[in-house]
Amino acid sequence: MAKSTNVTWHELSLSKESRRIQNAHHSFAIWFTGLSGSGKSTIANELANSLYKNGISNYVLDGDNIRHGLNKDLGFSAEDRKENIRRIGEVAKLFIDSGQVVLTAFISPFREDRAIVRELLEEDEFIEVYVKCPIEECENRDPKGLYEKARQGIIKDFTGIDSPYEEPENPALVLETDRYSIEECAERLISYLTKRNFI
Repeated sequence: MAKSTNVTWHELSLSKESRRIQNAHHSFAIWFTGLSGSGKSTIANELANSLYKNGISNYVLDGDNIRHGLNKDLGFSAEDRKENIRRIGEVAKLFIDSGQVVLTAFISPFREDRAIVRELLEEDEFIEVYVKCPIEECENRDPKGLYEKARQGIIKDFTGIDSPYEEPENPALVLETDRYSIEECAERLISYLTKRNFI
């Protein structure tokens, strides 16, 4: 991949702080990570609705949706997964700079890749949420039929089957979707954000 040359950073007339003041709330990323079928996108969208009702500007970046556009040129090799997450980290940073809350729902299986995103953002801008669910339950749900295809060898390098998932070592929250409803998980997130004075 060719690198950009002869480029200079152009300072913007409006700062991140100014946009936060206009929006009347902090801007940050909630990084949902977990196995396919664990409930990342469902929780992210439930939370998005709750935030919207409370006047919090937000946007959901969903793994599958992003691969229909921005990252449609990427596959699922370790190298492509890394690039996928790097790009999302940069997009999340843009949303944060614009004063919004960004909810990212990506398997993002590798700790190193998630750490790279964390380093892109300021300390109070990255909230890692582990959407934890036993693989057996994820397979039972299998909303897209991906586990079945992976077991049949139709899909290669599938996380949890023939590609590893590295659990977060110190997430801000762990949401166990085999034990709690989507609504309960979203309520826990709202409580966490309120206590942190993020919303």
